[in-house]
Amino acid sequence: MNGLRTTTGQKVEPFGKTFDKLPKRALSRVGVVDVGSNSIRMVVFDGAARSPAYFYNEKVMAGLGARMAQTGRLNPEGVERGFAALQRFSTLAKGMGIEPLTCVATAAVREAEDGPAFQARVERETGIHMHVIDGEEEARLSAQGVLLGWPDARGLVCDIGGNSMELAEVADGQIGRRVSSQLGPFRLQQISGGKDGLRKHIKKVMAGLAKVMGTHHERIYLVGGSWRAIARLDMERVSYPMTVLHEYRMTPQAVSETVAWIAAGDLNDLRGQVDISSSRMELVPLASQVLSQLVETFAPAELAVSSYGIREGLLYEQMSESLRKRDPLIEAARFTERQMARMPGSGKKLYQFLHPVFADAPPERDRLIRAACLLHDTSWRAHPDYRADACFDNVTRANMAALSHPERVFLGLALLHRYKNSRANSPMAPLFRLLSEAEINDAEVLGKAMRFGAMFTLDDPSEAGRLILDKKQLRLKLTPTGRKLMGEVAESRFKALCTALGVEGTIDA
Repeated sequence: MNGLRTTTGQKVEPFGKTFDKLPKRALSRVGVVDVGSNSIRMVVFDGAARSPAYFYNEKVMAGLGARMAQTGRLNPEGVERGFAALQRFSTLAKGMGIEPLTCVATAAVREAEDGPAFQARVERETGIHMHVIDGEEEARLSAQGVLLGWPDARGLVCDIGGNSMELAEVADGQIGRRVSSQLGPFRLQQISGGKDGLRKHIKKVMAGLAKVMGTHHERIYLVGGSWRAIARLDMERVSYPMTVLHEYRMTPQAVSETVAWIAAGDLNDLRGQVDISSSRMELVPLASQVLSQLVETFAPAELAVSSYGIREGLLYEQMSESLRKRDPLIEAARFTERQMARMPGSGKKLYQFLHPVFADAPPERDRLIRAACLLHDTSWRAHPDYRADACFDNVTRANMAALSHPERVFLGLALLHRYKNSRANSPMAPLFRLLSEAEINDAEVLGKAMRFGAMFTLDDPSEAGRLILDKKQLRLKLTPTGRKLMGEVAESRFKALCTALGVEGTIDA
């Protein structure tokens, strides 16, 4: 691996050697810039370190790598657009007090004849030091971005850019074999031989990648704008009820049908149906052919879309090992509670108070219960008439990692029932179909449990009493304080919880 290159061509240490690790939950603002072959993006992260929020996010479709396969040089128009973008990003960073920006450049700048000149100009005139990384380092950082979003990711990470496509193995929090190829759409525009020649070329290169990486991977994680564009079109084709791309799943059959649907359609008409830029849409047909061959060659059981890539991988690089092991969902919920709840810290105590009701929940459900309790009081500023729907909407669209689409809906539905007894005629109903009837019922039970527990608005609900659940009965043993708080509304909510559980309820005063 060639590592990083300075403006003079001198090697510097990989990122793992240059960053101080972040040992705490708190994270000051961190700014990163990704200079790709097609787009240049600046992201400023803020908030909980293990699950940061996007404080600022701006992209410019510069097209640095357009026609580079033909000329060997960066696209002149792209150079000027790219330089203007980086000049703007440098100025923004100074205004935000986040200097220096961490900036990486990938295939276009590393392969172009005039890449070093562009790199030197950027550093000279903007102050941004651009780390030019090789293909394997690009694959590693993209895989780290996936690990930021999926701590338990296992499979193959596939990152497509304008001029290259990288693959990396992930399992048990570690990154294994890595490889880079020239299967980016800009490169493929220059392949001769028409459609047949292009198909044969993609198949040959993909077969070489399979020899290096193996074909035993059950899941492929898709990173990159072209993959996300195809996934968004797949959502449109099947009328999927949620438009959050992160953690969207596709089967090989769905990919095949969507690729055929794109090929048969008019790109302008398709672009009008979804929010995809014209410059991105131009690359979709070629990217579709690459994806089709990827699926045929590697035969995964499932493909999962990741909105996290190199930029998030740079942030992951700075995390200590102990921080990496934290649950991103719980960390995000804790941070939201600290920022938004009336009584920060009450969510953990509500979870402990309600634990007897959910003592048998498996780990994957228990973490959703914990997150719901942490979030149960974070939408109180919303108008009471819309608070239930606001809770649902906030969670299903929130920037939270390690959360599948059905889990988002489960969490949202539980929080809806935290504020509303019935979900009848909910405008969110189309999303309920992502859950089974059993999951819907479980979300309702959780919501009604929180709705009841929230009646004991003390620092610790256990000061009011404790819950005991057996197979046929839910008992509430009240303390003297609890007897004073147990009014008509609290009794009604307790009965609603018992009904949802399908048990009798008794109150020991």
